[in-house]
Amino acid sequence: MALDNSKHEMYQGAVLDVDRHAGNEAPTAPVPQPKVGGAFELNSAVASAFPHPGSKLLSTNNYGMSLWGQTGKITAELPDGTTKHYFLKTADLGDIGRVMILGEYESLKAIHAVSPNIVPEPYGWGKYDGSDTYFLLAEFREVGEQPPNPVKFTKRLAEMHKKSQSPTGKFGFHVTTCHAKLQQKTDFWEDSWATLYRKQLAHMIELDEAKHGEWPEFKIGCQLILDKVVPRLLDPLQSGGRSIKPCLVHGDLWDENTATDMATGEPFIFDAGSFYAHNEYEIGNWRAARHRLSAPAYVKNYLREYRASEPEEEWNDRNLLYSLRFDLGTAILIPCNQRQFVKENMTILCKKFFPNELAALQNSLITSAHGSNMGLRRAATYSNDQETEEEEEEEEEEEEDKTQQDDSEEDVADPTTSNPYGLEIDDKWDDGVTVVGNDSRRLSTAGAAATRWR
Repeated sequence: MALDNSKHEMYQGAVLDVDRHAGNEAPTAPVPQPKVGGAFELNSAVASAFPHPGSKLLSTNNYGMSLWGQTGKITAELPDGTTKHYFLKTADLGDIGRVMILGEYESLKAIHAVSPNIVPEPYGWGKYDGSDTYFLLAEFREVGEQPPNPVKFTKRLAEMHKKSQSPTGKFGFHVTTCHAKLQQKTDFWEDSWATLYRKQLAHMIELDEAKHGEWPEFKIGCQLILDKVVPRLLDPLQSGGRSIKPCLVHGDLWDENTATDMATGEPFIFDAGSFYAHNEYEIGNWRAARHRLSAPAYVKNYLREYRASEPEEEWNDRNLLYSLRFDLGTAILIPCNQRQFVKENMTILCKKFFPNELAALQNSLITSAHGSNMGLRRAATYSNDQETEEEEEEEEEEEEDKTQQDDSEEDVADPTTSNPYGLEIDDKWDDGVTVVGNDSRRLSTAGAAATRWR
């Protein structure tokens, strides 16, 4: 059930809870459970995709909600008389829908090959007969608690990351995958993770500017992040004798793409937009307070299962850098203030690692703006008194801007913003305590504590 005071808007023909999908506050209400709806007519192309020829259709029901098409539950009788449930997802977006559905099918297929318990098995995908609608057919799992138990969930996710092997030994994927309906830069292979992530982030920045227009102050932050901060934080992962393994990631892991399977009580994930990445990239989406996965119970237990990469002391900075990619996607997809939030987080990173370069770009922007204003003013005819008064105002504004700039260079980032998980780097995994909500329990040496160093 959504909070009564949450913000709702019509989006793609559906009612969207903006606070739940793009807010800045920690949620207090549980995630709304998917509802079973009325029957629908099954397209013949879907029936042809059933994995067991000769199956008999018993029922169809809408299940849950999608912003891009339809989601449903299909029940069929197999030739041996047993009953089988399928999950149907469609995208009514033409060619974009094709990329979305194919990307998700290939993502689920790759994950299922590595960790079949963590993801529904995909059976097929295709195009509706007589329509531009594309569909995905997969195993049906009834959605329970979202997100799942933090200990079980993080252990299973880390196992998936560890067991996966890139087919080329590189970062990337064999097809384009999507974040919702936004196409990601995935269909290529790179030896360098820094190179691939820079391309991913640059692509999102381009999509954001196309959607919202140019914002000079935002643009200088983007420039510094791409040209300076990305190599500063990500190059060390693969230099100085250090290396990282390309891990298969879900690619858009947040509260409502995770669940407890009602039949087994075990955690599973869905709605994937995968590729082979640095495993820590997966956790970048958890940083936002709107996600319950940002709770220390999830972050700390994951880091116990899959220890932070070297240099460990820069884990939080990398996490903030990875969060930019996800929050930009949210800003593009949903009417919200995430663009301002991204700007603030970019500024934190730029101030920490490249304060002089940031100050120079900011001063250049200020000088350019003042020069433009002076030119406009001098183009008009004013009295000498007016010109003198305005020149004095200009001098005062320049002095004020310089003072503010000097002060900004000395600012220390708000610790709540710079470390939202409330974790010290040495406290992430070494205390032998599993955090579950507000409770803690000691781990046995045969449990997660014994495997966290792998």
